[in-house]
This record gives sequence, C-alpha cells and structure tokens, in this order.
Amino acid sequence: MVGRFERLRTGRRVARVRRVPARTPWGNLVGYSRAVRKGSVIAVSGTTATNTRGRIIGRNDPYKQTTFIVKKIQATLKELGGTLDDIVRTRIYTTDISLWREIARAHRQSLGKPKPACTMVQVSRLIDPDMLVEMEVEAVCDN
Repeated sequence: MVGRFERLRTGRRVARVRRVPARTPWGNLVGYSRAVRKGSVIAVSGTTATNTRGRIIGRNDPYKQTTFIVKKIQATLKELGGTLDDIVRTRIYTTDISLWREIARAHRQSLGKPKPACTMVQVSRLIDPDMLVEMEVEAVCDN
C-alpha cells in the first residue's frame, strides 16, 4: 500500500477503500459501514439520530434529530479526511413530510454554505417509530 493507493500485482495503482464502522446496534445486524471512502469519494450511509446504544436523540423533534444527524455525519467525514463543505448531495427521508420546515432549517444552518444537491421525501416508516429523519450524503474531497 502506498498512501491512499494500493499497488496490484500487475503494477497498476488503485485507490484503496477505507471504512468507518456503523457503531450502532444495526451495523452488524444489517452488515453495513457508516461510511466508505474510495479515492476522493465518500458515501455516508443513511444516518439517524441514534447514539451508539441505539437510543434516539431528539425524540419528537425533527430539528434536534436533523441537527444531531449532521453532527454525526460531520464526525464520520472527519474520520475519512472530509468536512461538511465537501458534501455534494444529501438525501433526507422523513416519516412526516409536514415537518419539512424544521428539517430544512437544520439542514440550511449546517449545510447552507456548500448548498449540496438535496432530495427530501416522505417514507412510510423507519426502523424505529421514534425516528423522524434519516439522512445520507455523498462527499467529494480533494485531499
């Protein structure tokens, strides 16, 4: 391995893959990583307002849940050498689209500078009934 690249037997260099574990009860049950980086691209899995024990943060408060989610994503990006400014796309899933203004306010306050492409949709439910918001992001880092 040479820095961010691996040298294959053929001599060709390819970007290596780096992963951040989910650190929630669902990570091992489902079999996913919180985030994966290959080259300059970071993909962050759907993230909810849960701590490492699976406890919901900001129950019944879409603004608090979204703010917690963004902080969780920010910490994940940092582990892989990225920042919130590197985010190019967000996808937001909510169980109640009528809450969109509070979700959007938290999104704008945290991500209003990079202004990533964004989609927000209502879904019938998330894995826990107290989860109101889930967000996934894609980032592109130059470092």
